[in-house]
Amino acid sequence: MANSVSIYRGRLAPSPTGLLHLGHARTFWTAHTRAQAAGGTLLLRNDDLDRSRCRPEFVTAMREDMAWLGLTWAEPMLSQSARVPLYREALARLHAAGLIYPCDRSRRDVLAAASAPHDGDEEDEPFYPAEFRPAPGVPLPALSDPISTNWRFRVPDEQELIFNDGHFGKQRAMAGRNFSDFLVWRKDDLPSYQLACVVDDAAMGITEVVRGADLMRSTFRQWLLYRALSFSAPAFYHCPLVTDETGRRLAKRHDALSVRTLRKQGCTPEEVRAS
Repeated sequence: MANSVSIYRGRLAPSPTGLLHLGHARTFWTAHTRAQAAGGTLLLRNDDLDRSRCRPEFVTAMREDMAWLGLTWAEPMLSQSARVPLYREALARLHAAGLIYPCDRSRRDVLAAASAPHDGDEEDEPFYPAEFRPAPGVPLPALSDPISTNWRFRVPDEQELIFNDGHFGKQRAMAGRNFSDFLVWRKDDLPSYQLACVVDDAAMGITEVVRGADLMRSTFRQWLLYRALSFSAPAFYHCPLVTDETGRRLAKRHDALSVRTLRKQGCTPEEVRAS
């Protein structure tokens, strides 16, 4: 699954839906040190596709907090909200190949399905039951403009996927068993995280993606998209998660552990990076 390009290009890809916390700081600093060790560069991408939650003040805060931590990046910042036509082109390629299908099931429908396994984690998508799929070979409707229905990628059932993670070592997952058909376009006419991330990382020439271990399953989904779109997949390095006192992974609701709050309390960048 690894990209064969020898010049290291990594990326920082925060989403401006809240303030950066200690988990972000650790992951971004890991990306920074790995890029430095490889003699490469880091790029900055603003993952701002969530129209309801992304706010300009969080973009300003994330740039200031990352600079305070000692992070540097090359080239101007890219914003996903300005790149939707690129994602739409990729969607059209998946549609032409017959690899996606429209889905009118709600998240509640999926969660309520008796056959859908629930593993209790904070997975970004519930397992999509096979019985909700259209039969193979059913003609696809055209992509509308704007798109007002969800579109899912049909995973190849019982196909084992393997990649070597830079931190956790060899990782395996069975398509259709460990994860299922996933969203690539949403009914609010925006791409899913999975599709936007793959299109951008390929276009930016990213050779290694450094991110949290909570996105491990997304890596398998995204690898299928890299293959479907004939993109070269990067290497992956998943960082262990930072947890709170109860053992739950940090989220943007943990304001007391945000980088901005720690700065106001007098913490130094070195102290935050070592947390």
